[in-house]
Amino acid sequence: MRLRLQLFEFEDLPWFPGIIRAGMMDYLRFMISALDTYQPIVPLLREALQATGQQRLVELGAGAGGGTEGVTLALRQYPELRELRVTLTDLYPQPAAWQLLAQRNAPAIDFEPAPVDALAVPPPLTGFRTIFSAFHHFSPTAAQALLADAVRQNAGIGVFEGAGKHWLEILLAWTVLPVAQLLITPFIRPFSLGRLVFTYLIPLIPLFTIWDGTVSILRMYPPEQLLALAHRADPEGRFVWQAGKVRHSWGPEVTYLIGRPR
Repeated sequence: MRLRLQLFEFEDLPWFPGIIRAGMMDYLRFMISALDTYQPIVPLLREALQATGQQRLVELGAGAGGGTEGVTLALRQYPELRELRVTLTDLYPQPAAWQLLAQRNAPAIDFEPAPVDALAVPPPLTGFRTIFSAFHHFSPTAAQALLADAVRQNAGIGVFEGAGKHWLEILLAWTVLPVAQLLITPFIRPFSLGRLVFTYLIPLIPLFTIWDGTVSILRMYPPEQLLALAHRADPEGRFVWQAGKVRHSWGPEVTYLIGRPR
């Protein structure tokens, strides 16, 4: 699918209720973790970390931290990355979800409780930047600014989207995934009574998840557009950029862009 539409997602809206946003993010985190969505990019990220000599990841737009735990544990299996640390950040922090991850994976995972703008990351937050399942939220202008900030601060960056941008993925968002959401919600931790209420009694979380999931696919940048954004953000060619797709062993794809200082 080459079509890209700059539609809106409810979770991006400042007035959107926090309890609904948190419920959607918790579901996304659970599914990404359970399916090991981002395992195919571990070798790519390892190579980038080796090339930059980094032992810290700064995750931008972390949401509820979906995929962070699995990728972190996988990277720390390599001898040269046993001391790897990950700091979660977001413009809308999710400390309840992050605290769970931090406690379970101390000291590998920590978080920044204050809001962090991915377009202007505070200089003290140094490390190789990653952004999982969130880059599509940014318009072309904002996406270019996000990449330009990494170039300006000489921070390597990896952009990863847990889909290949196919029509079949939209079909799944309307059929299989809503059923899965209804089945797994009672098992999502940390426990939230509000999540149960707004999933089963007033099903706002599943309905908004269907819309946002569909729009996410339509807003995704394919590899050629990711590279075009990167080159506009880095007109002097200070970084080495690569983009493409990698396939999971059981079928799904991950779209990626990786940039590192020359």
